[in-house]
Amino acid sequence: MLHRYLIYFKTFSRYTFLLRLLVRFEIKKKYKDSSLGILWSLLNPLLYMIVLTLVFSKLFERTIENFPVHLLTGRLLFDFFSSSTTASMNSVIQAASLIKRVYFPKYIITLSKIISNFIFLLISLVVLALIMAFTRAPVTVNILFAPIYLLLQFFFCCGMGLLLATVTVFFRDVQHLYSVLTTMLMFASAIFYPAEIIPDKFHFILDLNPLFHFIDGFRTVVYHGLPAEPLNLLICASLALVSMIAGIVVFERSQDKFILYI
Repeated sequence: MLHRYLIYFKTFSRYTFLLRLLVRFEIKKKYKDSSLGILWSLLNPLLYMIVLTLVFSKLFERTIENFPVHLLTGRLLFDFFSSSTTASMNSVIQAASLIKRVYFPKYIITLSKIISNFIFLLISLVVLALIMAFTRAPVTVNILFAPIYLLLQFFFCCGMGLLLATVTVFFRDVQHLYSVLTTMLMFASAIFYPAEIIPDKFHFILDLNPLFHFIDGFRTVVYHGLPAEPLNLLICASLALVSMIAGIVVFERSQDKFILYI
């Protein structure tokens, strides 16, 4: 078993140059015809925050202090999950011509989609930092836990991306259903409303939503400035581990059949 994982690591190391090229290509492609280019990674969450703040801030002004920061700490993490997993779904199908001509680990394509979106997330965090400074939001030492949540969500998205990429190769209709699912997840993640307004009998909806745990943990250390809750960290770490294991196993067992369906 150890020898097998060493082979995987060596194979991955051998193709890191290809991964870097694909990530660079994804970053350039996203804003290729845009005048502002990568600046849209800053403007997009900023404009979105302004619109939702104008719409919802008055509604929740008594229950949410500093609504812009509360909104961004949830929205940025959700956008990363949504964009990275959506891009992953068609990653193998879109690279069909390349896969048929050249051998390389197919998961490299899916990982490039997720890593490029993670880079966009890191860029978008500049907006969060600026808004926190502008609104004079308190910053405590507990913000050092924030990178842990970002990394855990990254691994969670990697696993989900590999799963979705595999399933979509065999069942193309999944991509249409997934847009509906992500919309449901957005409303069930307490992004623009406080989780406290959900009645206890319906709180299980939040508990069953894996994204809520990442958002809640990130919001705890960044927005509230409190220490990370051990139980929340354990849940997020478990979600990331299970997702990665499931994604790798399913992708590896199915990748030899991709050529028959793409």
